[in-house]
Parts: sequence; structure tokens; C-alpha cells
Amino acid sequence: MDEATRKKAWRGWCMYDWANSAFATVIMAAVLPVYFAALVPSGGGRISILGWERTLSAPSLWGYGASFSMLLVALSAPYLGALADRRGCRRQLLIAFCLFGATATSLLFFADDHKYILALVLFIVANYGFAVGNIFYNAFLPALAREAEIDRLSARGFAYGYIGGGLMLLIAFVLILNHDFFGLPDRGAATRLSFLLTGLWWAAFSIPTFLHVREDVFVRTPLTLPMGIRGYLRTFAEIRHYRDLLLFLIAFLFYNDGIQTIILVAAIFGREELGLSEGTILGAFLMIQFTAMPGALLFGRLAEKWGARNAIFLSLVLFVGVTAFAYFMQSSVEFWILGFVVALILGGSQSISRSLFASFIPPGKNAEFFGFYTISGKFASIMGPFVFALIADLTGSNRLSILAVSFFFVVGMIFLGRVNVERARAAARTAS
Repeated sequence: MDEATRKKAWRGWCMYDWANSAFATVIMAAVLPVYFAALVPSGGGRISILGWERTLSAPSLWGYGASFSMLLVALSAPYLGALADRRGCRRQLLIAFCLFGATATSLLFFADDHKYILALVLFIVANYGFAVGNIFYNAFLPALAREAEIDRLSARGFAYGYIGGGLMLLIAFVLILNHDFFGLPDRGAATRLSFLLTGLWWAAFSIPTFLHVREDVFVRTPLTLPMGIRGYLRTFAEIRHYRDLLLFLIAFLFYNDGIQTIILVAAIFGREELGLSEGTILGAFLMIQFTAMPGALLFGRLAEKWGARNAIFLSLVLFVGVTAFAYFMQSSVEFWILGFVVALILGGSQSISRSLFASFIPPGKNAEFFGFYTISGKFASIMGPFVFALIADLTGSNRLSILAVSFFFVVGMIFLGRVNVERARAAARTAS
């Protein structure tokens, strides 16, 4: 492709991160969890499925809903990947799931009063669209850039996402706290309007992606996803031959599940366990959003100085400290302190993990192994929210639930400690 087309494609790809990060910040992390908790009756929400009935707390409902949406993604992703590879329709599927998720997000506007079931169902649908869309979005990364440029383009996408998601969260923050200035009757109406705006933001800012990220303008073939469950298992059988790569993959699946769970439940934990106001929670998440980028750069420097594995290990030790601190946390000041620590280690732990995994892959296997990495992450993301919800359901304690998340970081550290970086890279070179 010529340079002008390449720049447009890069910018278009990054704009999708700008667009859908609004969902990650407003719907998944900061605003909807708090609003959802307010919709659920104080004694818990009544759920009835095929004759099975149970009253669940807001955190349990939220955790089970998130876990169920990831289960749907994990089960369908290999087959959607096979469809995309067979028909060459990754772009069309990206557009479809983007609009699917954005529409469900906008429809949250109608989840007023005590319509917590409607809110939960729409969240599950929107989160499914968000997660599946990201699979096809990430599939274009190795196609748009040469191997030496992948980290640069990926980092640029992260930067766009932090800014775009942060700006939409800021708009929601201003709208909710100044609802009377905008002629809205109360904070609930302002919150529901922010959901509508988030859906529109996601769809509208994805237009540059739809226009410029096309399957005929790439440097290389887009990432290939495993072809159905058989293809997924076949790729796993091949990965097993690379001992350290497999150990790192297992470590990543555990600790990344812990990271995603903390992001998902932090707001509802603050609302239900600490009784924090919506303004306090939104302010803390705004701080996290705009501190995460410098934190990622800081951990990038640490990785250069100490090595990528050691930098990740440090972040996991801090995440264990985060869960322990959250167990004893009592005040809004402590919530802000915790948020600041999470912001510093969040972006770095994820970006360094991706780069380290890439360095373990034998040449020519990038697309296949990254496809497995992507889908495996969806399978792993089921457990964290489920464990959080189950413990809250059985014990009635959100503090025990958040402390239990440390299990995922500890197991991740155990497997990561067994990874020999130089041996893994040597194995990749030998295989080539």
C-alpha cells in the first residue's frame, strides 16, 4: 500500500480503540455498575430461570452476567473465526458486532426505575458485541503493520483508547453531576442519557475504521483465528511443544483474568461495600483513565532495565497487594489511593505481556498463535467474575470476593516464575 493509504489505515484502526473504549470506561467499569446497583432492590434481585429461582445481590448479579457474556464469546469465537477466514469477511463482522454492541448500549437508556433485568440483559448483549468485535479488530494488527512496527501501532491504539474512553467518561461525569444545568430531572435521567451517548460515540467514531480498514490494503494477511474447536485444539497441541511459551500463556490467562475482574467489579464494590457516591467513583475512574498511560510508559522503562518478566512479576505482586488493601478499605481516600496504584500497573502489565508473548512465537506462527491467545483469553475471562459472584452469593461478603481475586494473581506468578525467557526465545529461533 502507498504511504497515504497506510497512514489512513493506521489512523482508522486506532480510531476503533478511541470509539469502543467509551464502552469499556462508561458501561463496563465506571457508570453502569453503580447505576445497576441502584436499580437492584436493597434485599437483592429476584431471578427466575426455567423454574429455578434465587434472590441475588447486585454484585452477584453483575458478576454472573459478565461471566455469562464471556462464556458466549468463548463458545462462539472459534466458529466466527472460521467464518471470517473462509469468507474473508473480518471487516464486515467487525462492523456488525460494533453496531450490535453499540445499539444494545444505547438501549440502556430505557432501563429506568427497577428494570435491573433489562439492564443486565442489555449489558450481556453489549458486552458480547464489544468482546467479539475486539477479536476481529485485533486480527488486523499484524496485517496493518510489519513485524517491527506492530508494537508501535499497538501502543498508538492503546493511547487513542485511553484518550477516547477518558473523554466520554468525562462527558458522563459532567452530565451526571450537573444534570439540572442540562435540564434533566435527576441523576438517573442523566446517567441513562450518558448510556445513549456512549452507544452513539462507539458507532460514530468507528466510521473511520469502517472506511479505511479494508481487507485489500494490508501489508500482510490478517490474523487467522483457529478454525472451530478442532482447530483450536490443534493449535494447542502445537503450542505444547514450546514449554516456556505454554507456561507463559497459562500464567497470562490466570493473571489477566484477575486484572479484568478488578476492572469489572471495582465500581460496584465501591458503591455496595463502601457506600461511595457516584461522583467519587466517577472521579476515581477518570484519574485511573488518564494515569494509566504514564504508568504504561513507566513499566516499559522498567521492562527495559530489569527485563519484561520481572516487570510483569512486580505488577502482579502489586495486584495482590491491591486485593488485600481492598479487603480492609474503609474510606473514599483509600479508594482513590487504590485506583492510583491500579492505574500505574494496569497498562504496563498488559502491554508488556503482549510483547513478551510475541517474542516467544516461532517466525511464521504469529497469526496462528495470537489467534489462540485471543480466544483463550475469552475462555479465561469467564472464571474471575464467576468466582467473585459465587463467593458474594454464598457468603454475602463482597470483601471476601475481592480478596479471592488474588488467587488468580498468585497462580499467574507461580507459572510466570517457571518461565525461562532466554530458553523460550532460543526455542523460537531454533524452530525457525
